Amino acid sequence: METDEAQRVLPFQLQFDKPLPSQIKIAEWNPEKDLLAMVTEDSKILLHRFNWQRLWTVSPGKCIISLCWRPDGKVIAVGLEDGTISLHDVENGKLLRSIKSHTVAVVCLNWEEDGTKNGSQDNSGNTSTYEDRTSRFFPPAPRVPRMPGVVPGDTGFMDESEDSFRELSNSSHQRFNILCSGDKDGSICFSIFGIFPIGKVNIHKFSLFNQPMDNHILCRLLNASICKVALAKDLCHLVVICSGELSEEPSKSPISGCDLLGLHCLVLDTSIFWKRKNELHQVAQQASNIEDLTEVIRASLSVMCKQWSDAMHTFHEKFDSLSTLIIDHGLDSTPQEELLSLLGGARTSPPVHQFLVNSLGEAGLKRVAKVVCGAGKELQLIVLDHLQPAAEIIGFRMGELRGLSKWRARFQGIGLDETLINNATEKAGILLIQIERFMRVLSSVVQQLSNFFSWLLKTVKILMSETSDQLPPFSSELVIIFLKFLYDQDPVRQLLEQSEVDHTIEIDVETMKRVKELVQFGGFLDTGYLQRTLAKEFQQMESCFKQAFEVPFTTISKKILFEDLLPLFPVASSPKSASLSFPTSISYYQEASEVVTTYKTHEQRLVDYISFRIPEDSFSNIRNCIGITRGFMHDLSSVKKGNASLEAVLLSVPDGYHCVDLCLYKESQIVLLLNESTTSSESSSNGCMMIVQASDLPFVSVSRSTGLNRWNLHELKDSVVYLHMENEKVRNIPHSVVAPLAVSASRGVACVFAARRRAVVYILEEDEDEVSDAE
Repeated sequence: METDEAQRVLPFQLQFDKPLPSQIKIAEWNPEKDLLAMVTEDSKILLHRFNWQRLWTVSPGKCIISLCWRPDGKVIAVGLEDGTISLHDVENGKLLRSIKSHTVAVVCLNWEEDGTKNGSQDNSGNTSTYEDRTSRFFPPAPRVPRMPGVVPGDTGFMDESEDSFRELSNSSHQRFNILCSGDKDGSICFSIFGIFPIGKVNIHKFSLFNQPMDNHILCRLLNASICKVALAKDLCHLVVICSGELSEEPSKSPISGCDLLGLHCLVLDTSIFWKRKNELHQVAQQASNIEDLTEVIRASLSVMCKQWSDAMHTFHEKFDSLSTLIIDHGLDSTPQEELLSLLGGARTSPPVHQFLVNSLGEAGLKRVAKVVCGAGKELQLIVLDHLQPAAEIIGFRMGELRGLSKWRARFQGIGLDETLINNATEKAGILLIQIERFMRVLSSVVQQLSNFFSWLLKTVKILMSETSDQLPPFSSELVIIFLKFLYDQDPVRQLLEQSEVDHTIEIDVETMKRVKELVQFGGFLDTGYLQRTLAKEFQQMESCFKQAFEVPFTTISKKILFEDLLPLFPVASSPKSASLSFPTSISYYQEASEVVTTYKTHEQRLVDYISFRIPEDSFSNIRNCIGITRGFMHDLSSVKKGNASLEAVLLSVPDGYHCVDLCLYKESQIVLLLNESTTSSESSSNGCMMIVQASDLPFVSVSRSTGLNRWNLHELKDSVVYLHMENEKVRNIPHSVVAPLAVSASRGVACVFAARRRAVVYILEEDEDEVSDAE
């Protein structure tokens, strides 16, 4: 073959070879766009276009362990070492939400959406639609306010172009999707839209058996750490790869006669997500939006409290000097008494004269008045533009949930409790009353402060023998009320501040009696709300929401069940370290062939492919091999009838190479990343990328009746498939390569990372000459 012809048929077109600022430990292609998200060794997130243009860099300040994309490619989920999951906007990397679902490191993430094409169907097969009616009655939900003055020229609130928060919260138009997260202590959490927690299980608590035909031998996993989770496209099953040690029940000791410390594969039954997806979608749609709106209220209260505290600090900083002057002059009185005497015209004491003319002055008084009254107006704007609209929409959405909770036949099964929802709805209504009361108090206080400053300004003018005709008028009665009741009190701050000590507002007996009488006419059952502050009311509302939404969370968690166990291979090291060192991959394909028994549901035939590299010390007679299983996510009823669905094959890596990483690709293909096995320095070795058509491999049916006393892969030791460089699609890479291997099935591209901090991108589709850069 001529050289130019060899170049023409060379598999996998090289797109470019670029240097990197630091080594990459995680990389994932966007499922919808030509974007690659990477995590560096120092836990920075980099987002690059296909042409390697960097769009943004984000540093969360914590160690990043895992990463995945939302199915629509608009949000990145990042798992952190402290158990937090952060959601970032693809446009600018902005943090949209931080969720503390775990207590330890989140080692794997998987985000899957409902794969149903023709609408949603309920259990009876009837198509069910649900309209979010909120947009009929309300304008778009308010955004989170931010502190004015942060940026020069800033208006104080988010720009209209900043739609990140709204994009995340606009779940009503999203397809039903679930974010799954696994941690190093064996817990798996499920969140609808990545926002609303809907379930949590721990693999340590399951009673396990490794084949359904003979389940009298039960065991549990000890010291298990999750490596990978993958939710099926029909949402009915979750495949979990984990490391740990199997122990027999009830003794909790290792199973006699075998060493079952190793890597295992579990299937969990998550069919509740498909069976009740309409109900779960509706509840999550309302609840996730309510959660977004409570964030708006929380931020509004925080901003308001800070602004008002700063303004009153300025007020007291100036006016507290009057007390010092009174003491210095040897007078036994208070600032209020001295100012009341000045107002009544009885006398102008030396300390008051000195304070008004010298210490405060006209300029100082105007500055204080501008700060305090300006803060009052800003608080009113926040209430009108953010706090009150958010509370109103929450009330409406809780009313929608209240209506759903009355439909017991459909919604009681997912844990929507009518009593708790009613209580939470009442709390949302009471919060609106508290906001209305706060506005009245704020308006009154600002009016009296403004009137007080107007009187002082006229007084200063008179004391300085200046004309005071053009000054704003004032009310002497209001000045007296202010000096007697508000000068050293701050009812606005009392309503806003979330103090450790509960502030109880005193209400007269007659008012309390009338409030209790209103209950008889259908009023609120909680009659003590007048004694609570706005901040306390918000805390109580949040607590009621948490109680109401905890029930669906607990109910769904109990319905996520263990289905099957497959021990993959033993390991000699501890399970905690084992989870970090073995390349694994899980993918689901629609299978048209009748050869493979697959899980069949709502006109979709799905088969799972699980691939993994087998460590050298696992089996004495299996060396340098990769295992692939399919059909593990089987139909239990068919297996119990003797129709085993699990098939597997062992692939032997070519001599002189070892597997660095692997990834399942579209159309049942597996991409292998290999390095030359050499004793020389790392810089002198090269790598290669190989694609194997997994569906064409000679899979062998694996018996499931062997019990827990042996590893199933032993059955395949005599039927190993040997890969040869000349027989497969292979592309040589002029670098020593390292994990991770990033492959995009939707775009047909792969990114390989070299040991010397380089990124090499290949186009895997042979008939594709170029990939668009613009998305």
